[in-house]
Amino acid sequence: PSHFFSTCGDNCPVERVSWDDIQIYIEKLKRMTGQQYRLPSEAEWEYAARAGCTSAFNVAGQCKDRIEPGEANFDGKFTYNGSSKGKSEGKTMAVGSFAPNGFGLHDMHGNVWEWVQDCYEDDYRKGQPVDGSAHRGNDSSCSYRVLRGGSWASGPNLLRAAVRVRLSPGNRYYDHVGGFRLARMLP
Repeated sequence: PSHFFSTCGDNCPVERVSWDDIQIYIEKLKRMTGQQYRLPSEAEWEYAARAGCTSAFNVAGQCKDRIEPGEANFDGKFTYNGSSKGKSEGKTMAVGSFAPNGFGLHDMHGNVWEWVQDCYEDDYRKGQPVDGSAHRGNDSSCSYRVLRGGSWASGPNLLRAAVRVRLSPGNRYYDHVGGFRLARMLP
């Protein structure tokens, strides 16, 4: 869609796109490339964010129970679990501004909220597929979809790997939502 944009240039994630917008983009990308793409499921996203850790954060390949300013893009005036206060950029930053996690992925914590494929359920474990696929992922009647990761405007408590928020799939104007990652399906 033509309204995909970033606020800091070519190396930044898009912002303020809805889950519905992303579905249109994915269909166009499939037609252009002949490859199959999709949003990751919640389970896949969390697995990637944790990168082998059971702690709240994986920062620069280290399992940590807190995240510090300078380790991710978030609102540094807030603290979590003994973290220190620090500078807040107050905007989206280029991907790669911070060290990658243990799987080599950048910005799993902070920068922009990321859409995943799942329908939102209050109880995350209720009815979740055991194979890691999206919960009612192709159900067009979902009232809410799931976002993960937090943003530059979030406190560090919202950057934890387990945190999930809900938003209607057509909404593109919430706390710098609209970031996303795509999973490419292999033949």
